[in-house]
Amino acid sequence: MQGIDFELGIYTFAELTPDRDTGRVVTPAERLRDLLEEIELADQVGLDVFGVGEHHRPDFAVSAPAVVLAAAAERTERIRLTSAVSVLGSDDPIRVFQDFATLDLISGGRAEIMAGRGSFIESFPLFGHDLRDYDALFAEKLDLLLAVREHERVTWTGGHRAPLEDRGVYPRPLQDPLPVWVAVGGTPESAVRAGALGLPLALGIIGGLPERFAPFAELHRRAAREAGHEPPALSINSHGFVAETAERASEVSYAPFATMMDRIGRERGWPPLTREQYLASHELRGANFVGSPDQIVEKILFQHEIFHHDRFLLQMSVGTLPHKDVLRAIELLGTEVAPKVRDALGTAQAAKR
Repeated sequence: MQGIDFELGIYTFAELTPDRDTGRVVTPAERLRDLLEEIELADQVGLDVFGVGEHHRPDFAVSAPAVVLAAAAERTERIRLTSAVSVLGSDDPIRVFQDFATLDLISGGRAEIMAGRGSFIESFPLFGHDLRDYDALFAEKLDLLLAVREHERVTWTGGHRAPLEDRGVYPRPLQDPLPVWVAVGGTPESAVRAGALGLPLALGIIGGLPERFAPFAELHRRAAREAGHEPPALSINSHGFVAETAERASEVSYAPFATMMDRIGRERGWPPLTREQYLASHELRGANFVGSPDQIVEKILFQHEIFHHDRFLLQMSVGTLPHKDVLRAIELLGTEVAPKVRDALGTAQAAKR
């Protein structure tokens, strides 16, 4: 049976963490070469989306997602290429639009922007922004990004940037409009804002029971309806890893995952991650998608009953994983997980008719 138009994909921040056994850290050049090979394989095995996030820290290799995605565009044919996320509050929205319009032209209409406020703050002082304006910067810059997306020539005034008076923004993308998603972690107001603007929502779930996040999806859809929009798309974005067996998936991913999460935890006051906690998060109602292909299928379908989402993106490189294992995980996600999910959802949809 033909599956419904449900999209599956991957996102990454191209982490640079030390191997727990050897202490070696791959170089940024190595990591970026590996990343391009990962995106190329994701395209070949039929995944729908690949996202590359932005950080401005020594433990991540990507600060310019559009550059990486443009390189990937020349090695791929059909996969959609998105930021995950663009830290819009500390960037220039006109430049973000130009970068991704250029990517759209290079890729033949496969670019997307996933705009977010960012989980780290290094980019704000780096680009001369006051963290006290964190929320206001994002709201204002999202407004400008949407203005330049809608109009070739823009007149606009805000409080944190020089005004524009009938200025043209070029190049224009192939897609009209260029897709813009809003990424949300745990802020209901952000979900409402995305819905009111008619924008699709990328909901990050990296901890806690999934049903706790169901109100975000409802707030998003309700705000869209009240603003007169058709229901925008919803993506669920989560951590995880796929291997032939659950044991292998956990064995490969635990140490790199714990290395990265403990590093962040030391900055934020979190306790170290135990293996028991990590294994508990793999259960059906846990936050992480770690397991065999059939377990990942079951968990995606379980959450679809909660969220009725349109897209699922998996971050498989929380910490630097062995490249060969990442390639195998991508292969499993594309050739075993994706077809089963699409078929199951297509069957369920047909049964409701």
